[in-house]
Amino acid sequence: MELIILFVVLAGLMFFMSQRTRKQQKQQAEFRSQLAPGQEVMTGSGLFGTVVEVDEANDTVTIESTPGSQTRWLRAAIAKRVDTPVEEAADATDETDVTTDSAATGTITSGDGHIDVPDDLSSLDTAQREYREQQRRDEGEAGTTK
Repeated sequence: MELIILFVVLAGLMFFMSQRTRKQQKQQAEFRSQLAPGQEVMTGSGLFGTVVEVDEANDTVTIESTPGSQTRWLRAAIAKRVDTPVEEAADATDETDVTTDSAATGTITSGDGHIDVPDDLSSLDTAQREYREQQRRDEGEAGTTK
């Protein structure tokens, strides 16, 4: 009886593990079927390049790794798509705006705009308290000089 229970448990484990593997394989196949020219990809061997052409009949993909250097790969050799980082907008806020906004969100900054990052979390509360006390003193001095 114990032997039957052991086989049932092992069969259940094998089923769930193979189900996960099948799901991953299905996602990879779907990714490879959606390859299009212009996408940046990485092959299984680590070659980065841009898809130039997809040949559905031969199940191959032409990749350009450097300008003028094109190579053909089996579609199955493409491991993943590489997302290019988003460029910062030209009209992004400058540093003075960031330090002004960051004080409202709780970032600890000194008078020269330098961000003070504590070495560990235990000093974070102490640093924030000291910073707030310094702000109160500075505001009090500014209020008395006016």
